[in-house]
Amino acid sequence: MTSHNGDLRPQRRRLTGLAAVVLMALVAAIAQSFGRFTYGVLLPAVRDDFGLSNTVAGSLATVNMAAYLVGSLIVAAASSRFRLLSMMRVGIVLAIIGQALAAIAPGPLVLGAGLLSMGLGGALTWIPAPVVTADAIAPDKRALAIGFLGAGMGLGVVFAGQLSGFVRSTMGDASWRNVYLVQLLIGAVVAAAVLLLIGHRQERLASKSGLGGFSILRRMHGWVPLVCAFTVFGLLYLLVVAFLTTRLEDDNGWTSSQASLAFTLVGVAMIFGGPLFIALGERIGARRTLVISFAGWAVVTTLILPGWFVPTLILSVAIGLLFAAMPSVLTVYVVTNTTTDDYGPSFAATTFSFGVAQMISPQLGGFIADATGSFTPVFLLSAALAVIGMFASLWLPGHTRPAFPPMPAHAVAAAPPADWRMIDMTFAVTPVEVTANR
Repeated sequence: MTSHNGDLRPQRRRLTGLAAVVLMALVAAIAQSFGRFTYGVLLPAVRDDFGLSNTVAGSLATVNMAAYLVGSLIVAAASSRFRLLSMMRVGIVLAIIGQALAAIAPGPLVLGAGLLSMGLGGALTWIPAPVVTADAIAPDKRALAIGFLGAGMGLGVVFAGQLSGFVRSTMGDASWRNVYLVQLLIGAVVAAAVLLLIGHRQERLASKSGLGGFSILRRMHGWVPLVCAFTVFGLLYLLVVAFLTTRLEDDNGWTSSQASLAFTLVGVAMIFGGPLFIALGERIGARRTLVISFAGWAVVTTLILPGWFVPTLILSVAIGLLFAAMPSVLTVYVVTNTTTDDYGPSFAATTFSFGVAQMISPQLGGFIADATGSFTPVFLLSAALAVIGMFASLWLPGHTRPAFPPMPAHAVAAAPPADWRMIDMTFAVTPVEVTANR
């Protein structure tokens, strides 16, 4: 009998790996786009329906961001006790609960509770998502897989923008809850698929990470400029994205359908921004890619101020590309510069800084708009912050070391325990003749 045991190697189901990436992209749409960005496009309708000021309406967005901040602390603390997949499952359930509360909100208090639940769920879902997605596909495609998470967010923004525009134009501003209702139904289906189908192999839990995970993060080369860049991004993007439709309607006299079109173009561009700029980063490096992205944001958010219809639509595309580019490249930097054990606390720590910035940004933008009577200073502040982000990116190391090297040809990995939830499962292939002769 001829033995082929020496030729047995783990094989990867490439098609199911791709299916896992696609499903995780939908998770990003549910947890991030529906949970965070839908409120931005609905803000004028919510404000008018409840009779709120821009400051109070912006404060509701701040509740969402504050919950995201708390969620990042929870992930950092819980990484040494719970697996990343378990936290992600809890997060998507919380996101669905938040959408349900927003869909039935009779006033700002219940809506705030819904936004809080969505923010908390968004953190618990989003922080584990990149590494779960990266492990679902071949090592040489992992950076691109993370880019697809940004594409999923873009798809969610497109859907939110189109749905919001349709609902508001056909049913009026008071019907904004229907947007959350439709998203709730979609989110419930995606959540069920995630709970049943997505699996992730994590050999060990993270070590004790200290407050916020910063003790683990400090092991990463270039962590200081990374945190600076992430913090600046958290400040600048919401000053534009959260108030884009409101500015176009209030300052430039656009109709709600026209403003929704611009927001939709932002989302369409986001679908392509992550993969495009990650591919660029693989060619010229993360540092140069981030410098280009931050510099481009400063230019685009200044040029969009006049509000001319066609140029604004073109610039909305540029905003979407850059909006997806910066977090995607920053996330890949974390994934490729940490071990699997250190990833959870490290990304939670960077997300904590990012969350602090997000918590401040919407309320700051609303306050400036109320104080000046215009959103022009808000957009100019975003452009100025982008210049700071550009200089922070210049401090990043020029080269990175991969944290997920391909498996050596001679290595034979043990088959994982059976888990019918895993759609990207590594398994051993046994030749037919070996099985027949046993």
